[in-house]
Amino acid sequence: MTILIAGGGIGGLATALSLHQKGIDCEVFERSSEIRELGVGINTLPHAIKELADLGLLEALDKVAIRTYELIYQNRFGQEVWRDLRGLDAGFDVPQFSIHRGRLQGVLHQAVLERLGADKVHTGLELKDLSQGDDGVTAVFADHGNGGAIVERRGDALIAADGIHSMVRAKHYPDEGPPAWNGILLWRGATPWKPFLTGRSMVIAGGMEAKLVLYPISNEPGDDGTVLMNWAVAAKIADGSDPPPRREDWSREGRLDELLPFVEDKFSLDVLDPVELIKATETFYEYPMCDRDPIPQWTFGRVTLLGDAAHPMYPVGSNGASQAVLDARSLADKLAGAGDVETALKAYEADRLATTSEIVRTNRSGGPERVIDMVNQRAPDGFDKLSDVATHEELEGVVKGYSQLAGFAREDVNAPR
Repeated sequence: MTILIAGGGIGGLATALSLHQKGIDCEVFERSSEIRELGVGINTLPHAIKELADLGLLEALDKVAIRTYELIYQNRFGQEVWRDLRGLDAGFDVPQFSIHRGRLQGVLHQAVLERLGADKVHTGLELKDLSQGDDGVTAVFADHGNGGAIVERRGDALIAADGIHSMVRAKHYPDEGPPAWNGILLWRGATPWKPFLTGRSMVIAGGMEAKLVLYPISNEPGDDGTVLMNWAVAAKIADGSDPPPRREDWSREGRLDELLPFVEDKFSLDVLDPVELIKATETFYEYPMCDRDPIPQWTFGRVTLLGDAAHPMYPVGSNGASQAVLDARSLADKLAGAGDVETALKAYEADRLATTSEIVRTNRSGGPERVIDMVNQRAPDGFDKLSDVATHEELEGVVKGYSQLAGFAREDVNAPR
C-alpha cells in the first residue's frame, strides 16, 4: 500500500509519521518550494500530545516548547473569571505545550525526513487534479520548480491535507464558495518579553468585542531574562455579511494603526502592558477569522480530507492543530486495521466527522472562551463579586463541556488506548 499525502503542514506531516509507524508506505507533496517554520504561537492539547508522544516526539517537543502550567480567563480589567491547571499539573499523563507553530511543524518535518527519508517529501508540487479507479488513484501536480510541468503520481489512496483552500474539497463541493468570515480580525505576534506569573501561564482576557491572548512559547530565557512571548488580539471589525478586507493568509503582515485602537485603553491587566508588548513586536500578522460549514462527507472512494481541508475552524480553544493530529492517528489506525482502502477511509470519516463538525459549530459561539463573553455581557464594567455575575456551575459547564466535546477531558486522555 502506498498513500499519497497532499500538504506538508502539521496534519500532513503527522499523517506521514502515523502511517510510517503502522508500516504503511507514504509520500508527502507540498506546494511551497520548501517546508518552512512559519507562524506564531499555538497550544497543543494533551489528547494530541498523547499521539505525538506515542510517535516518539516528546523529547524533541520539550526542547522547543513550554509545558503549559495554567490557563486563566479574565475580563478586560484583569479580574479572574476562571482558572484551570493544564497538562501534567492537571493530572494528565502527558503535558500541554505552548509552542511556536513553525517549531512544531519543524519537529514533525525533521522526524519525517529521518524516518521516511528525504525522497518521500516533495516540495514545489501543487495538486491540480486527480482521478481514481478500482486499483488506485492518480494525482496530478504542477511542478513549480520546473516551470509548472505536469507530474503524475500513483497510489492506493490520496489524503488531502491541503488546507482551508483545499483543491480536493473544492472538486467535490464546487459550489461551496470561499471560507465564511465572522467579521473578526485576528492579529498575532511574538517578541522577547519578561515572563509573567509562573512563567508557564496562559491568559485570555477581554470580552465579545475584543479578546487578548498571552503566553510564552520558548523555554530558554535570553541573557536579559526574557522569553519569546506570544500574543493575539481578536476584534470585531464588521458584521460578517461582507467578505474579509483581505484574503486569508497566515503570512500577511498586520498594521499597527489598524490594531492599536482595539487595545489602547481597552485592557487593564496586572500581568503585562499589551500596548507596549505589541509596539515592541517587530513584525506581526493578521488573519480574518474564517471557517467553513461542516460537510456531510469527507471520503470519496480512495480520496479523503484531513485537517483544515476537512474541518477548518476558528482558532478557539487551542484545537485546530490538535484535531489534525487526531485525524492523522485515526486514519493510520483505520488503514492498518481494514481489509481494503475504501472501507478504511470511510471508517476514518465515521470516527472523526461528527465530532469535528460539532467543534466547528461550538467554536463559532466562542468555545470555552464563552466564560468571559458571559461575564462581559452581564458585567461590562467589571464586578465586585464574581458569584453575583455567574455561578461556578455555569462557568464550569462551559469549560468542562468543551473539553469533553473536543476529547481532552482528563478521563478520556488518560484512558488506555
